Amino acid sequence: MSLKEIDLSAFENVKIGQAENESAGTGVTVIVAPNGAPCGLDIRGGGPASRESGLMDPLAAADIVHGVVLGGGSAFGLDAAGGVMKYLSEHKIGFPVGDVVVPLVCQSDIFDLGYKAADVYPDKEMGYKACENAFTGNGNFKSGNYGAGCGATVGKLLGMERSSKSGIASYAVQLGDLKVAAIVSTNAIGDVYDYETNKRISGILKEDGKALNDLSCEELLYEMYANPPAGFATNTTIGIVLTNGKFNKTQLCKMAGMTHDAYARCIRPVHTAMDGDSIYAMSLGDVEAPLDVAGTLANHVMCEAIKRSVQ
Repeated sequence: MSLKEIDLSAFENVKIGQAENESAGTGVTVIVAPNGAPCGLDIRGGGPASRESGLMDPLAAADIVHGVVLGGGSAFGLDAAGGVMKYLSEHKIGFPVGDVVVPLVCQSDIFDLGYKAADVYPDKEMGYKACENAFTGNGNFKSGNYGAGCGATVGKLLGMERSSKSGIASYAVQLGDLKVAAIVSTNAIGDVYDYETNKRISGILKEDGKALNDLSCEELLYEMYANPPAGFATNTTIGIVLTNGKFNKTQLCKMAGMTHDAYARCIRPVHTAMDGDSIYAMSLGDVEAPLDVAGTLANHVMCEAIKRSVQ
């Protein structure tokens, strides 16, 4: 049985929308499950900016969420989820609580405040607009400098001026009836490598900004052992795996953990104290499939999505 590439539009029960402020270099990407969907989360970086992460705990009562927001603005950008909640509540998506409908919305953000404007970041209005875009036609997801990828960069160990522009990207495959996709905003302090060739394809640049630096971020980090810098840039690579496989929250947390292996295959260094690397996994269907198969596919599609996010 062979894999075939498919489009995000092949997934049912999900809406995806984006909004960004290009001049400020920041934005949000919203993934909405109108009927609710089980969702897991695995955080490996030391400095995440997140909202409602506790909902993903297997011991938490919530079995489903209604939306996941990937955004910029670091902790400041977490206000965007409020706009998503407002849109969903107005459209009766969520849990009825008396006279109010309460949607469950989680969010993780990258640090993009050093890219263009440090005092402009996603807010409720931008979150609302991204959600509105998700429900217009087939949504407006595009790879590149859009949504949560608007301010994404990689290779920032020596500062923003030596970094390379990255963005947001997706990749999806189908194996039999099983579909698995990844969406990622790659915003790393380290370099990015092609998972198939092990070749460094993006990251820290030479001083003239015209080519990759002779030394990799890993090698530079080792050199800093003797002469540590005054401070490091803050980063975070954030992503989500979507599948039509039938999995519960606990299984999806494991799937998200397996998908972090893709970060390790493609980004070096990764999962440092300077990063907030996070991955969600969401189940959108009822296809019976082994968790190990789906998790391995999740790893594969995330690797390809990372590669595409720097191209």
